[in-house]
Amino acid sequence: MSTPNGFPQHSRVCLTRSMEGGAVQDLQAKKAGKAAKKEAGGEGTPPKIGTPISETLKLLPEELKANMKIKSITPRPPRKPRLERAASLDEKSWRKWRRFRTSQESLTDPNETSSSNGSLQEASPSPPTRGRASPCNPCCQQDSLHSSPDALEASPVGKSRGGASDLGKRASEISSAFGGLLRGKGFAGGKPRLSQIMPARPLPPMELNVASHSLRTANRIDSDCLDYRHYSQHKFGRVSSSLSDSKLQGNGTLYDNCSTDSMKSTFSVLTPIRAKDVRSRSYLEGSLLASGALMGAEELSRYFPDRNIGIFVATWNMQGQKELPVNLDDFLLPTDPDFAQDMYVIGVQEGCPDRREWEIRLQETLGPHYVLLHSAAHGVLYMSVFIRRDLIWFCSEVEYATVTTRIVSQIKTKGALGICFTFFGTSFLFITSHFTSGDSKVNERKLDYNKTIQALTLPKNVPDTNPYRSSSSDVTTRFDEVFWFGDFNFRLNKDRETVDSILNQNPGTDVSKLLMYDQLTSEMSRGSIFKGFQEADIHFRPSYKFDIGKDSYDTTSKQRTPSYTDRVVFRSRYKDDIQAVKYSSCPVIKTSDHRPVFALFRVKLRPGRDNIPLAAGQFDRDLYLIGIRRRTTRELQKRLEQKDQRSSSICSIS
Repeated sequence: MSTPNGFPQHSRVCLTRSMEGGAVQDLQAKKAGKAAKKEAGGEGTPPKIGTPISETLKLLPEELKANMKIKSITPRPPRKPRLERAASLDEKSWRKWRRFRTSQESLTDPNETSSSNGSLQEASPSPPTRGRASPCNPCCQQDSLHSSPDALEASPVGKSRGGASDLGKRASEISSAFGGLLRGKGFAGGKPRLSQIMPARPLPPMELNVASHSLRTANRIDSDCLDYRHYSQHKFGRVSSSLSDSKLQGNGTLYDNCSTDSMKSTFSVLTPIRAKDVRSRSYLEGSLLASGALMGAEELSRYFPDRNIGIFVATWNMQGQKELPVNLDDFLLPTDPDFAQDMYVIGVQEGCPDRREWEIRLQETLGPHYVLLHSAAHGVLYMSVFIRRDLIWFCSEVEYATVTTRIVSQIKTKGALGICFTFFGTSFLFITSHFTSGDSKVNERKLDYNKTIQALTLPKNVPDTNPYRSSSSDVTTRFDEVFWFGDFNFRLNKDRETVDSILNQNPGTDVSKLLMYDQLTSEMSRGSIFKGFQEADIHFRPSYKFDIGKDSYDTTSKQRTPSYTDRVVFRSRYKDDIQAVKYSSCPVIKTSDHRPVFALFRVKLRPGRDNIPLAAGQFDRDLYLIGIRRRTTRELQKRLEQKDQRSSSICSIS
C-alpha cells in the first residue's frame, strides 16, 4: 500500500538512543533526509529538524533504504562502569565495636547527609533511571533501556540535538567522573565516600579507657563483690539492673572527654534517669502505681526486682558490762549467708553504761555502706536501726514509744521499747522487751506482754497502711510486719540435771527434747501470749546462763537451769510475707551471761504513696564519721602490725 505521494508504507522501526550510538544514527538521519529530498524532487514536506528518526525513516523509498544498507539495530543498554566494592562497615560489628573514628579512616555520614568533618563531597551521578522509548510494539517496551540524565538530555526528544563532538565530550566527562570514583571514591548507599587522608606521621596509640584516675577509682567494683550478680541470681533471684563499669569496658567504648566520663559515672553507679522524668516527677504527689512516685512500683522494682528485703534482727542482754567485745563481726556479719542484709535492727537489754560507745562500735563494724537511721533508749533498753545508705530516701519519719512494766515507773530495767516507720509501702514495727525474771513467774510475763501491746502508742503521725485491719487495743495489728525480740525470760520446766543430761546426749543442734519443756513454746501454742506470732525453728543451744568468759553454764551455787530466754518472734498481716532464713546464737561473744541471738529474714515489700511524712535522707552523720574514722584507724594499725611481723627476724645460735 502506497501513500498519496507515491512512497510505499514502511513498517516503523523503534530505535532507542544510547550514549555511544547516538552520533552515528544522527549522521545517518541527515543523509537519509537529503537523499529523500533529492529523490522526491521537492514533493512532499521535508522533515523538520526536531522530527525523530523513526518518523523520518517512514518517508524513505525502498531502494534508497537498500543503497544505504540500513540494518535493523537491536538496542543494547550501555555497560555499567565496573566499580570497586566500597569497604562498608558491618552493622553488627559497628554496634559492638563503636569507636571514635580518627582522621586516617574513611568517614561516612550515618544519615547520608554530609561528612562529619565538614569536607565537601563530589556530586555523583544520580541512580540510573528508566528511559522512555517511542510508542511501538510491545516488544520494544520490554527492551526499554537504562540511560543517564546526560544521555536523555542529548536524545532527539530533548530541546536540541547534539552532534557527535558534543556527545563525545559528554562521554569523556562522564568517563572522567567514573574514573575519579574508581580511584578511591566508592559508592556507599548512593553517597560517595571521602578519599582517605593519610597523616604525615603515625598517630600515638590511644589508651582504651582514658578516664581520669579518680573517676576510675570512684567507680571501681570491689574484687570481693565481682560475683555478686551471679550469686544473687542463683540463690536469691535478685538481679541488679544497674550497669557496671566492667560492662562499659567490655564493649570497647573509649572515654576521651568530660561528657563520656560523666556518662560512665552515671551508668556504673546509678540507674540513668531520663530528663523528661526529672521534669515531670513530683514526690509530694504520687499514686500507688504512678511512675513518678518516689515510693511507687517503678522505684521499688528498680531497687528490689524481687520485692524482698533482707533484715537482720538481734537481741542481747549485755548484763550491764562496761567491757564490750573486741570484735562484733561474728555477731553482725555471720559467714552464712555470704552477703550482708539490707537492714540491721539490734535490741539490747541491760545495756552498757556508755550507749554512744556501743552505737559507734556497731557503725564501725557495719562500715561505710550503712547509716544509723534511728536509735532510741528506755533506761537500759537500747535499740538501733541501721540501713543501707542508698535506701534512706524511701523511709518515712521514724517514731518510737516506750512502756514501763515495773510498778515503780522510775525503775526502767524492765519494759518495752518500740520503733516504727514505713519503707516504700510496707509498715514495720520493731519491739524489744525485757520481761519479768524468775522460773515460775509465767503469769507476770504474760501481764508484761499485755501491757505492752495496749500501752505502746504507735503510730503517731505516719498513717496506717491498712486501718481496716487494725485494732486500738493491740499495737501489733496496726503494722504490716512486726518483729518482737528481747529477753523474755521464759525458762525450761525441768531440773538442771535433766537438762545437762539432754545437752550431753545431743552435743549438736538437735534440741527438740529441750523444747518440749520450754515455757514460751507451750504458752504460744495455747494462744495466751504473742497471738498471731511465729518463731523459726531453734537449732542452737540455750542462750542463758553462762559463766562470763566461758562456754560452761552456771557453775555457781545457784546452779540455774540453762534456758532459751532470748528470742525473736515475728508477725505479718499477709500470709508468707516473712520468711525466716536463719535463726541462731553467737557463742563467740562471752562478755555476758547471755549469748546474743539473731535471726535473718526476707520480707516482701509493697509500693506506697508519697503522701506520708518522709525522713528525707536523715541519719546520724556524726556517728557515721566517727565510726568510719575508727574503722580506718583499726585497718592501719593492723597493716602496721603485719608489716612489723614480716620485718622481724629470729636469730638462732648454734
